[in-house]
Amino acid sequence: MTSSELWTRATADRYDAEDAEMFSAPVLGPTLAFLTELAGDGRALEFAIGTGRVGVPLRERGVPVVGIELSEHMAAVLRRKVDEDRLPVVVGDMATTVVPGEFALVYLVYNTITNLLTQDEQVECFRNAARHLEPGGRFVVELGVPPLRLLPPGQTAVPFDVSERHLGFDTFDLVEQILVSHHFTRDLDDGRYRRGSSRHRYAWPAELDLMARIAGLELERRVADWHGAPFTQDSTKHISVWRKPA
Repeated sequence: MTSSELWTRATADRYDAEDAEMFSAPVLGPTLAFLTELAGDGRALEFAIGTGRVGVPLRERGVPVVGIELSEHMAAVLRRKVDEDRLPVVVGDMATTVVPGEFALVYLVYNTITNLLTQDEQVECFRNAARHLEPGGRFVVELGVPPLRLLPPGQTAVPFDVSERHLGFDTFDLVEQILVSHHFTRDLDDGRYRRGSSRHRYAWPAELDLMARIAGLELERRVADWHGAPFTQDSTKHISVWRKPA
């Protein structure tokens, strides 16, 4: 078991509704097109598949998908959408859990590699991806660039969403590379706010490249979004693709 925090039943049941924008066609369309092209005629393995936001529609596009998910509650929500025969899911952590066969594509989206709270675990995640890849296969990670440039001297918090229904901000431990995402979400029924938080270990692109090298993978491509925009010093996130040598 890794240090990842588990999603509860209540959080899993409301996950899709609270993150509805991430399920929209403008967000999912480019993501699915990018991953479908990389998978080609092969199989895909999603680490931290969650409720199937990406895995289910990718399977509907004809890509055979297998998932690994730490939270049984998140996997249960996915199972309401698609049966085990069409999209198998193994409950376990993405750093050590092994599923049968080889894959043309292993992918991690929406910052989920930060759920692993130590550098060692993140390295093992890369090794686990390499373990599952066929020669020439790719490992894809979507991850935000740590917004430390927004921190004035002495400040440890950065807001990332201020809206009518939600207030979100991150606090940073710069020594341990740990950020805590804080959420205050307004309930539409009674107007009261619900508080939640989650811990994450942020990592820089160069650090991930070293993890990939340790796992025997080579950087093939890095872009700023699923549309393929160039990655620059001002990019707020990156999509990185590493390849297992043939």
